[in-house]
Amino acid sequence: ALKWQGGEEQFIALEQLRNACPCASCCGEVDVMGRMHKGPDATLNEASYQVDQLRMVGGYAVQILWKDGHSAGLYSFDLLQQMRSDN
Repeated sequence: ALKWQGGEEQFIALEQLRNACPCASCCGEVDVMGRMHKGPDATLNEASYQVDQLRMVGGYAVQILWKDGHSAGLYSFDLLQQMRSDN
């Protein structure tokens, strides 16, 4: 659960968070030549949807360390707010 300034609360399912992982391996990234590079599709299991740790990254994002060892995604507050409007 998140509590935004102004008191509004937002609930995001762990499955939704993990499936929206913004890291380059999960989402892909474009190189300087405009080519998309993406890691292989991950095989997700029960541990993939369990949080091990949360870390603040500056004043703009949260890093989620998942119990399956994945931790590359930085969930910006903008992304989390966008997920709020998608619900």
